[in-house]
Amino acid sequence: MEDFSQSKTHKFIAHPDFENGQHQSVKQHLQAVAELSAKLAAKLGFAEQGRLIGLMHDFGKYSSAFQNYIQLIVAEQAGYDPDNDDGSAESSTSKSLKGKIDHSSAGAQWVFKALASQLGKLQQQDQALASYGFAITQALSMCIASHHSGLIDSLSENENVFLNRIKKSDELTHENECIKNADPELVTKAQSLASFEFILESSQQLKTMFDKFDLSAIEHDYYLGMFTKMLFSCLIDADRIDSADFEQPSNKPERFKQPDWAFACDKIESFIAQFEPVNPIDHIRAEISDNCFHRAQDKTGIYSLSVPTGGGKTYASLRFALHHAQKHNLDRVIYIIPFTSIIEQNASAIRGVLGEVNADDWVLEHHSSLEPEQQTWRSKLACENWDKPIVLTTMVQFLESMFASGTRGSRRMHQLSNAVLVFDEIQTLPIRCVHLFNNTINYLTRFCNTTALMCTATQPLLNQLPEQIQPFGELRLPLENELTPNINKLYEQLERVSSKNLTKKEGWNEAEITELVQQQLSDEKSCLVIVNTKAWAKTLFQALQSQVTDETKAFHLSTGMCSAHRKQILDEVRARLASGLATLCISTQLIEAGVDVDFGSVIRFVAGLDSIAQAAGRCNRNGKLQKGHVFVINPAQENVGMLNDIKTGIAATNRIFSEFAEEDLLKPAAMNRYFQYYFYDRHKEMGYPAKQDQTLLNLLSSNLRNINKTPFTLKQSFMTAAKQFKAIDAPVHSVIVPFNEEAQSIITQLCALDKRFDAASYRSLLKVAQKYSVNIFPNVWQKLIDQQAVYPVAQDEAVFYLSDEYYSQDFGLSLEMTSAKQDLIF
Repeated sequence: MEDFSQSKTHKFIAHPDFENGQHQSVKQHLQAVAELSAKLAAKLGFAEQGRLIGLMHDFGKYSSAFQNYIQLIVAEQAGYDPDNDDGSAESSTSKSLKGKIDHSSAGAQWVFKALASQLGKLQQQDQALASYGFAITQALSMCIASHHSGLIDSLSENENVFLNRIKKSDELTHENECIKNADPELVTKAQSLASFEFILESSQQLKTMFDKFDLSAIEHDYYLGMFTKMLFSCLIDADRIDSADFEQPSNKPERFKQPDWAFACDKIESFIAQFEPVNPIDHIRAEISDNCFHRAQDKTGIYSLSVPTGGGKTYASLRFALHHAQKHNLDRVIYIIPFTSIIEQNASAIRGVLGEVNADDWVLEHHSSLEPEQQTWRSKLACENWDKPIVLTTMVQFLESMFASGTRGSRRMHQLSNAVLVFDEIQTLPIRCVHLFNNTINYLTRFCNTTALMCTATQPLLNQLPEQIQPFGELRLPLENELTPNINKLYEQLERVSSKNLTKKEGWNEAEITELVQQQLSDEKSCLVIVNTKAWAKTLFQALQSQVTDETKAFHLSTGMCSAHRKQILDEVRARLASGLATLCISTQLIEAGVDVDFGSVIRFVAGLDSIAQAAGRCNRNGKLQKGHVFVINPAQENVGMLNDIKTGIAATNRIFSEFAEEDLLKPAAMNRYFQYYFYDRHKEMGYPAKQDQTLLNLLSSNLRNINKTPFTLKQSFMTAAKQFKAIDAPVHSVIVPFNEEAQSIITQLCALDKRFDAASYRSLLKVAQKYSVNIFPNVWQKLIDQQAVYPVAQDEAVFYLSDEYYSQDFGLSLEMTSAKQDLIF
């Protein structure tokens, strides 16, 4: 094998090109990533810090060990991930090197030593400032050391992980050899960056930021962690962008285009102008929209939009977001939405506003879990990074980008800066994420020129937590944060339903429920039944399907169906409702928050009061009836013991039933009292309980139990926290289902790419495949594996598709065969 250390003229390879041999050199890659990382970090006010970590992140690739590994790969023409410290070569020869070549530590060690050598002088000048100097030194080094694994711990329960990484032996990191082998101009540039002036100015800037606010100890330490994570995100995205552009050079001209917000604002104003109010509800919606238009000129920060269901929140929030982005020259608008069904609906509405413009240049939907947790080289290149002007994603994707393990989500995190974040149906925020969410939003709005808009008909009082937990993180709302003046009056004006509590001690059996449904169909011609579990949805649908009259059509909706399937059903439901045809829909709670349907009556299985209010928003939505009717019932046999959100919500709702009259149940006073009860009952969960009596909030902030193990400023256990974080209770797998011909074609094309991989095609296909994917909990996943019902699209890939006989047109994914197997592909 060649001795690379003896040759200064040798082209050290960062990424090989198997097509024509035009390999990307380490120098080219480091310089390109440095520029990209600086550009991304400039939004945070730390461009030169981003430049330094970009310049040194793959410094370890100058080692002979890594170059010999690359040469093996090139000789074998093997599929691989050159950025994986664990190795991923597919051949037996290159696999022998797996896990033995560390190329991320050398740059971290160099940066740490270069900056740490300046800290003594800084400490002599200003002890308080030196603390921030330590934080800067540690943060930049940690970003480099972590850029393949996800942020490592500073401290774990048993060791000082960061210090051990910095002290790792030169035999394993090859730092000294890399210094000798590196291109001289690159080392000179790194030395000029890592000066005393650099660490002094960086420390002053960070200290000035934090000194503007009276921060608790938890907030201060959490914010240091956020600073590190945001820089880390800039590095990860810059690295992925350059690697993807090396594979597909045609991508480069599309990068970093500033959105034409004036164009988008003209579009939304033209769209709004074509609607002439013709009834009282139209006038109220117009007033709400106009309020949002005028408040868009306010400074960046945290705002709330509390609008009763049916108040035109979608277009009003879009109007605010577009004009606010134009006013402050922001980069993007990101909608964070609880359910994919609302994403598709809102995306369609936004595309309708933009009109003839190429909507794909403006709007990105990102909601599935098709990107695997353990990423391959191809999935890294195709991974979504939220680089469009308007992004619609789920709360799950948002939370995983902030807190989950690995680098997949971290890549997107910096896109939350210099942006408008619209949280639709914010009451669906998982209770255990409250403190993490609040502290994160406070950081983004205080330091990253970001605005967060909290939208819902049922505001969850994130700024009024129980007194004993307020120091751990409540939302710091400014004065006059609410975009809707006189909320109580607005709720009275938009009251369109009467609610009736029909719960009883013995509960409702199946026969009684079906009788109630049939009575409502007879009285109103349309009825929506919202249940808490898929099992009840299936049971009721099967029971009622044969009992309803011939002119009534029954529909079933649940998350077992892919989003394209649900959209097809909802489109038909809306068409029937608009035509006055008798319509019955049995659904899980996916329909209750933000889905635009208008039934004559709604029956809701008892749940949290916020869920009941949201369900009421699907009844008489457009005010065509004098009053719509909402009935709350409790089934006699319902297994919600493992569904803690629903179980605790029911308990708090029952307290409200005993304290408020039926006509007041859906008003703000009752909702505020409900959240007081609900939050108090669950306040101990809000820091995200973790193993060994820890919380993720503690691990990501002061890390008090491990504080005596480090001389450094950063104490966080980033990786320990990330590995324990799940946005929902159990990890999910996502599978592409053969719902229709397009879905079957996508599966075929993805499988064909196994033979000739193309990153652009792979990413494009995965985008379309989102609407044909279903998320599955581990127990169901294992049963499908055991039944050989799921298959990978390629060898060693973590993107799977479902065999067609396990998908039902009535219920979606099934554990039982629903049809004979069709040989669609193979």
